[in-house]
Amino acid sequence: MFRRALLASLISILPVASFAQNEADIGWTGEVELNGATSTGNNETTNVGTKVKLKRRGYDWRHDFAGSAEYGEASGDTNKQRFRVSYKVGRDLSEQSYLYLNSDYYSDDFGAYKNGYFAGGGYGHTILADGPTLWKLEAGAGYRSQKSRLSVTTPTDPISQQESFASTRLFSELEHDFNDKVSVSNDTELLYSDIDTYVINESALTSDMFGAFALRASFRVESHTDVPAGREQTDTISRIGIVYTMN
Repeated sequence: MFRRALLASLISILPVASFAQNEADIGWTGEVELNGATSTGNNETTNVGTKVKLKRRGYDWRHDFAGSAEYGEASGDTNKQRFRVSYKVGRDLSEQSYLYLNSDYYSDDFGAYKNGYFAGGGYGHTILADGPTLWKLEAGAGYRSQKSRLSVTTPTDPISQQESFASTRLFSELEHDFNDKVSVSNDTELLYSDIDTYVINESALTSDMFGAFALRASFRVESHTDVPAGREQTDTISRIGIVYTMN
């Protein structure tokens, strides 16, 4: 019942999208990153990874896609295997405000939760856009589901448990250019519910090297307020990577 009501409300937020080309459509732009990372929390690892960010801005429409994957081994055994994908489509109300639908999915073979997804929608507003600083805020709600990873004490115990619930979403995206070559960014997402609140924060420092290539150092924190027994609430990822920008 809740999912049907949510779907109906999300459909009502946005009219049917038209993807026809027009003179205001700038096409897809984005970046690809290859990195090395160290992780703490539910697994202590050194691993390699890749990230992709793509966006498209057409007349009154905005599309954002992001994906990441990480893999690590120790003594021939896999100790890190994780990926995440997300997609957001928005309809502009004005130059500063928009309505959006978003969804994301993650899988983590060694985290507190095996996998999870969120689907919802809401309202976004650009607080700052002129000058060297960009700051956007979003607020919305949706449907969230995650599969916990439980400790097995007897052969008959379940090894996982699926949880599904409504959730409130808050999001902040901040970018600042110090000059033509150096910039800093910070993204924070909060998914709140009575069962478990999930917070993600990632800060990055990017320095242009040559052409479309840049060097980036980033630090990411993911935290759950409620995790299965024996699992850590907080995971961190420290990355250093090379970024290729596509314009």
